[in-house]
Amino acid sequence: MSGALRSRFSGLRITRGALIILGLEVGLSLVWLVSDRDTRELLDRWLVATPVNVFVHGRVWTLASGVFVERDPVPLLLHALVMWMFVPTLERFWGTARFYRFVAITSLVATAVGCGFGYLIGALGTAVSGLDPFIYAAFVAFGIVYARQPVQFFGVLPLTGRQLMYGILAFLALSIVLSQRWTHGVAYAAAMLAAAVLTSKRWSPVLVWKRWRIARARARLTVMSGGKARSSPPRDEHKWLN
Repeated sequence: MSGALRSRFSGLRITRGALIILGLEVGLSLVWLVSDRDTRELLDRWLVATPVNVFVHGRVWTLASGVFVERDPVPLLLHALVMWMFVPTLERFWGTARFYRFVAITSLVATAVGCGFGYLIGALGTAVSGLDPFIYAAFVAFGIVYARQPVQFFGVLPLTGRQLMYGILAFLALSIVLSQRWTHGVAYAAAMLAAAVLTSKRWSPVLVWKRWRIARARARLTVMSGGKARSSPPRDEHKWLN
Protein backbone atom coordinates (compact mmCIF):
# COMPACT_ATOMS: atom_id res chain seq x y z
CA MET A 1 0.00 0.00 0.00
CA SER A 2 2.77 2.43 0.89
CA GLY A 3 4.60 1.60 -2.35
CA ALA A 4 1.49 2.39 -4.38
CA LEU A 5 1.08 5.71 -2.62
CA ARG A 6 4.73 6.60 -3.24
CA SER A 7 4.39 5.76 -6.92
CA ARG A 8 1.33 7.95 -7.24
CA PHE A 9 2.99 10.83 -5.42
CA SER A 10 6.15 10.53 -7.52
CA GLY A 11 4.08 11.18 -10.64
CA LEU A 12 2.93 14.54 -9.38
CA ARG A 13 4.69 17.57 -10.77
CA ILE A 14 4.62 19.58 -7.57
CA THR A 15 7.66 19.40 -5.30
CA ARG A 16 7.77 19.04 -1.53
CA GLY A 17 8.60 22.67 -0.73
CA ALA A 18 5.98 24.06 -3.11
CA LEU A 19 3.41 21.64 -1.72
CA ILE A 20 4.09 22.73 1.86
CA ILE A 21 3.87 26.44 1.00
CA LEU A 22 0.66 25.89 -0.96
CA GLY A 23 -0.78 23.73 1.80
CA LEU A 24 -0.21 26.45 4.40
CA GLU A 25 -1.93 29.05 2.24
CA VAL A 26 -4.85 26.82 1.31
CA GLY A 27 -5.38 25.74 4.92
CA LEU A 28 -5.44 29.23 6.46
CA SER A 29 -7.34 30.71 3.53
CA LEU A 30 -10.08 28.10 3.72
CA VAL A 31 -10.45 28.77 7.43
CA TRP A 32 -10.94 32.46 6.64
CA LEU A 33 -13.32 31.81 3.72
CA VAL A 34 -15.65 29.48 5.63
CA SER A 35 -15.74 31.60 8.80
CA ASP A 36 -18.46 34.02 9.79
CA ARG A 37 -18.01 37.77 9.80
CA ASP A 38 -16.87 38.07 13.41
CA THR A 39 -14.30 35.30 13.00
CA ARG A 40 -13.00 36.88 9.81
CA GLU A 41 -12.51 40.19 11.58
CA LEU A 42 -10.65 38.39 14.37
CA LEU A 43 -8.39 36.61 11.86
CA ASP A 44 -7.78 39.86 9.99
CA ARG A 45 -6.78 41.55 13.22
CA TRP A 46 -4.26 38.91 14.29
CA LEU A 47 -3.06 37.26 11.08
CA VAL A 48 -3.35 39.66 8.12
CA ALA A 49 -0.72 42.34 7.50
CA THR A 50 -2.12 45.86 7.18
CA PRO A 51 -0.44 49.21 7.88
CA VAL A 52 -2.56 49.69 10.98
CA ASN A 53 -1.76 46.21 12.29
CA VAL A 54 1.98 46.54 11.72
CA PHE A 55 2.72 50.19 12.47
CA VAL A 56 -0.08 51.20 14.86
CA HIS A 57 -0.72 48.05 16.88
CA GLY A 58 2.77 46.58 16.49
CA ARG A 59 1.64 43.17 15.21
CA VAL A 60 4.79 42.61 13.20
CA TRP A 61 4.26 38.83 13.02
CA THR A 62 1.46 39.50 10.53
CA LEU A 63 4.17 40.30 7.98
CA ALA A 64 4.81 36.54 7.93
CA SER A 65 1.41 35.07 8.79
CA GLY A 66 -0.44 37.24 6.27
CA VAL A 67 1.50 35.61 3.44
CA PHE A 68 -0.61 32.46 3.90
CA VAL A 69 -4.03 34.14 4.07
CA GLU A 70 -5.68 34.69 0.69
CA ARG A 71 -9.15 36.20 1.09
CA ASP A 72 -10.32 35.72 -2.50
CA PRO A 73 -10.98 32.19 -3.84
CA VAL A 74 -10.10 33.07 -7.47
CA PRO A 75 -6.46 34.09 -6.75
CA LEU A 76 -6.22 31.07 -4.45
CA LEU A 77 -7.06 28.78 -7.38
CA LEU A 78 -4.55 30.57 -9.61
CA HIS A 79 -1.90 30.20 -6.94
CA ALA A 80 -2.49 26.46 -6.89
CA LEU A 81 -2.07 26.25 -10.68
CA VAL A 82 1.16 28.27 -10.68
CA MET A 83 2.57 26.36 -7.72
CA TRP A 84 1.81 23.13 -9.56
CA MET A 85 3.05 24.08 -13.03
CA PHE A 86 5.93 26.60 -12.74
CA VAL A 87 7.28 26.91 -9.21
CA PRO A 88 8.51 23.28 -8.88
CA THR A 89 10.95 23.94 -11.73
CA LEU A 90 12.66 26.61 -9.63
CA GLU A 91 12.76 24.39 -6.56
CA ARG A 92 14.36 21.55 -8.51
CA PHE A 93 16.96 23.97 -9.87
CA TRP A 94 17.77 25.63 -6.53
CA GLY A 95 17.05 22.92 -4.00
CA THR A 96 14.43 23.11 -1.27
CA ALA A 97 16.50 25.16 1.21
CA ARG A 98 17.26 27.93 -1.27
CA PHE A 99 13.65 27.82 -2.48
CA TYR A 100 12.42 28.44 1.07
CA ARG A 101 14.81 31.40 1.38
CA PHE A 102 13.48 32.83 -1.86
CA VAL A 103 9.88 32.51 -0.65
CA ALA A 104 10.69 34.11 2.70
CA ILE A 105 12.74 37.02 1.36
CA THR A 106 10.44 38.01 -1.50
CA SER A 107 7.29 37.66 0.60
CA LEU A 108 8.59 39.55 3.64
CA VAL A 109 10.11 42.34 1.53
CA ALA A 110 6.86 42.75 -0.39
CA THR A 111 4.66 42.76 2.71
CA ALA A 112 6.88 45.19 4.63
CA VAL A 113 7.27 47.60 1.70
CA GLY A 114 3.56 47.40 0.84
CA CYS A 115 2.48 48.11 4.40
CA GLY A 116 5.00 50.93 4.67
CA PHE A 117 3.72 52.54 1.48
CA GLY A 118 0.11 52.11 2.62
CA TYR A 119 0.97 53.82 5.89
CA LEU A 120 2.57 56.75 4.06
CA ILE A 121 -0.43 57.34 1.77
CA GLY A 122 -2.98 56.83 4.54
CA ALA A 123 -4.37 53.49 3.33
CA LEU A 124 -4.19 52.04 6.83
CA GLY A 125 -6.71 49.25 6.31
CA THR A 126 -5.31 47.88 3.05
CA ALA A 127 -4.38 44.23 3.46
CA VAL A 128 -1.18 42.95 1.87
CA SER A 129 -1.70 39.22 2.12
CA GLY A 130 -1.53 36.00 0.16
CA LEU A 131 1.14 34.54 -2.08
CA ASP A 132 0.62 37.06 -4.91
CA PRO A 133 3.97 38.85 -4.36
CA PHE A 134 5.87 35.57 -4.30
CA ILE A 135 4.02 34.30 -7.39
CA TYR A 136 5.04 37.36 -9.43
CA ALA A 137 8.57 37.13 -8.02
CA ALA A 138 8.68 33.48 -9.15
CA PHE A 139 7.78 34.50 -12.71
CA VAL A 140 10.64 37.00 -12.69
CA ALA A 141 13.05 34.37 -11.39
CA PHE A 142 11.81 31.91 -14.01
CA GLY A 143 12.35 34.50 -16.75
CA ILE A 144 15.93 35.07 -15.60
CA VAL A 145 16.96 31.48 -14.92
CA TYR A 146 15.16 29.98 -17.93
CA ALA A 147 15.32 32.96 -20.27
CA ARG A 148 15.53 30.88 -23.47
CA GLN A 149 13.63 27.84 -22.27
CA PRO A 150 10.53 27.07 -24.40
CA VAL A 151 7.36 27.23 -22.31
CA GLN A 152 3.81 26.21 -23.17
CA PHE A 153 1.76 28.77 -21.25
CA PHE A 154 -1.09 26.65 -19.83
CA GLY A 155 -0.45 24.27 -22.71
CA VAL A 156 -1.67 26.74 -25.33
CA LEU A 157 0.70 29.64 -26.05
CA PRO A 158 4.36 28.81 -26.92
CA LEU A 159 6.76 31.26 -25.27
CA THR A 160 10.25 31.46 -23.89
CA GLY A 161 10.84 32.02 -20.20
CA ARG A 162 11.83 35.64 -20.83
CA GLN A 163 8.76 36.31 -22.96
CA LEU A 164 6.57 34.80 -20.28
CA MET A 165 8.12 37.12 -17.70
CA TYR A 166 7.58 40.21 -19.87
CA GLY A 167 3.99 39.19 -20.55
CA ILE A 168 3.24 38.74 -16.85
CA LEU A 169 4.85 42.11 -16.05
CA ALA A 170 2.80 43.88 -18.73
CA PHE A 171 -0.41 42.25 -17.53
CA LEU A 172 0.35 43.13 -13.92
CA ALA A 173 1.18 46.76 -14.73
CA LEU A 174 -2.06 47.15 -16.69
CA SER A 175 -4.06 45.54 -13.90
CA ILE A 176 -2.57 47.84 -11.24
CA VAL A 177 -3.19 50.98 -13.32
CA LEU A 178 -6.80 50.06 -14.09
CA SER A 179 -7.65 49.03 -10.53
CA GLN A 180 -5.46 51.75 -8.94
CA ARG A 181 -4.32 49.35 -6.23
CA TRP A 182 -1.11 51.27 -5.68
CA THR A 183 -0.25 49.65 -2.36
CA HIS A 184 -0.39 46.20 -3.91
CA GLY A 185 1.50 47.42 -6.95
CA VAL A 186 4.36 48.67 -4.78
CA ALA A 187 4.39 45.38 -2.86
CA TYR A 188 4.55 43.36 -6.08
CA ALA A 189 7.30 45.59 -7.46
CA ALA A 190 9.34 45.12 -4.28
CA ALA A 191 8.98 41.34 -4.50
CA MET A 192 9.98 41.27 -8.17
CA LEU A 193 12.97 43.52 -7.55
CA ALA A 194 14.08 41.24 -4.72
CA ALA A 195 13.69 38.25 -7.04
CA ALA A 196 15.82 39.92 -9.72
CA VAL A 197 18.56 40.65 -7.17
CA LEU A 198 18.50 37.13 -5.74
CA THR A 199 18.70 35.43 -9.14
CA SER A 200 21.11 37.84 -10.83
CA LYS A 201 24.67 36.61 -11.24
CA ARG A 202 25.96 40.14 -10.77
CA TRP A 203 23.92 41.40 -7.82
CA SER A 204 23.06 38.26 -5.88
CA PRO A 205 24.19 38.76 -2.24
CA VAL A 206 25.33 35.13 -2.00
CA LEU A 207 27.52 35.41 -5.10
CA VAL A 208 28.89 38.79 -4.01
CA TRP A 209 29.83 37.26 -0.64
CA LYS A 210 31.51 34.29 -2.32
CA ARG A 211 33.47 36.56 -4.69
CA TRP A 212 34.65 38.64 -1.73
CA ARG A 213 35.81 35.53 0.14
CA ILE A 214 37.63 34.22 -2.93
CA ALA A 215 39.34 37.57 -3.49
CA ARG A 216 40.32 37.72 0.18
CA ALA A 217 41.72 34.18 0.04
CA ARG A 218 43.71 34.95 -3.09
CA ALA A 219 45.25 37.99 -1.45
CA ARG A 220 46.71 35.71 1.25
CA LEU A 221 48.11 33.11 -1.14
CA THR A 222 51.72 32.94 -2.32
CA VAL A 223 52.52 31.92 -5.87
CA MET A 224 54.61 28.75 -5.82
CA SER A 225 57.17 27.83 -8.47
CA GLY A 226 57.61 24.11 -9.19
CA GLY A 227 55.68 23.11 -6.07
CA LYS A 228 57.86 25.05 -3.63
CA ALA A 229 58.63 28.65 -2.87
CA ARG A 230 61.30 30.19 -5.06
CA SER A 231 64.55 30.46 -3.13
CA SER A 232 67.18 33.12 -3.69
CA PRO A 233 70.26 32.02 -5.71
CA PRO A 234 73.32 31.01 -3.62
CA ARG A 235 75.75 33.81 -2.95
CA ASP A 236 79.18 33.51 -4.56
CA GLU A 237 81.52 34.37 -1.72
CA HIS A 238 84.59 34.29 -3.97
CA LYS A 239 83.16 37.10 -6.05
CA TRP A 240 83.73 39.52 -3.22
CA LEU A 241 87.28 38.47 -2.35
CA ASN A 242 90.12 40.86 -3.18
